[in-house]
Amino acid sequence: MPAIPSLTDATLTLKSGYAILRFERDDVRNALTGTGILDDLCATLEWANAENSISCLIITGAGKAFSSGGNVKEMQERTGMFGGSPSEIAQNYRRGIQRMSKLMHSSEVVTIAAVNGAAVGAGFDLCSMSDLRIGCEHTRFGETFINLGIIPGDGGAWFLQRLVGYQRAAEMSFSGRIIDAQEAKEIGLLLDLVSSETLLEKAESYAALYASKPPQALRATKRLMKLAQRQELEDFLDVCADVQSQCHHTQDHQRALDAFLNKTTPEFKGD
Repeated sequence: MPAIPSLTDATLTLKSGYAILRFERDDVRNALTGTGILDDLCATLEWANAENSISCLIITGAGKAFSSGGNVKEMQERTGMFGGSPSEIAQNYRRGIQRMSKLMHSSEVVTIAAVNGAAVGAGFDLCSMSDLRIGCEHTRFGETFINLGIIPGDGGAWFLQRLVGYQRAAEMSFSGRIIDAQEAKEIGLLLDLVSSETLLEKAESYAALYASKPPQALRATKRLMKLAQRQELEDFLDVCADVQSQCHHTQDHQRALDAFLNKTTPEFKGD
C-alpha cells in the first residue's frame, strides 16, 4: 500500500473503498494558493491513483467556503505564484495550479465535489474537474476571473464548456457572475442538491455505491469515459474490445456472474 500522504492544510479520512479530503483553511476561505491546500490535493490524487483499494475520492471544505481559488491578496502584492516576470508567472502556473488540472483529469478514481459553500475562480474550476458535484443551500459558483482582469489559468474554460455547453460557459465566463445552487442544478452543474446537514452523507452514499463495484472495471470505465471525449468511434471501439477482453478474464467478473446467477451479494477483491 502506498504511504498515506502527510498533509498540511487538509485532512484525509479513509473509509471502506473511498476517502474524504477536507480543506481546513476556513480562515482564508480554503484558498488554493498561499496555503498548502494545492499540494495536499495533488499529493492525495497521486496517492489515490496508486492505491488500488480506493475507488472514489470526495473533496469538500471545512467552514463557509468550498474554495475561493487563488489568493487575491497575493495577486495584488505580486507575491507567491503571482510574483516575477511574465515568463516566471507562466512557469508558476504550469508547475503549480495546472498540476491540479492534469491530476484531476487523469485521476482513475471517481472524484466527487461535496460543495459546502462558495466555489469561485479556481475553486469553481476544481468542482468542474470533478466527475460529480453535490450541492446544498450554501453552494455558490462563479467563473470570476474576468472580474480581476485575468483568465482561467488552470484551464477552466476547457472543463466548463464540456459540462454545460459553450453558450452557458461563455455567459458565465464573460460576466463573472455568481450563480446559486438552484441555477447550478438547473443547468446541470450539480448532480444533486440536498440540505447542508446531509451534504456529506449524500456524497458518501454515492462513493460507497461506486466502491462496492469491481475496482478494476470501475477504473477502466472512467478511463474509457475520458478517452471517448477525444477519440473517434472506430478507434474507441478497438480500445473497448481490448479492455473488455481483459475484464472477462478477471476473478471479479466471475464473482459478479456467480452472484447474479445465485442471487447473492458479491464481494469484489480487485483481481
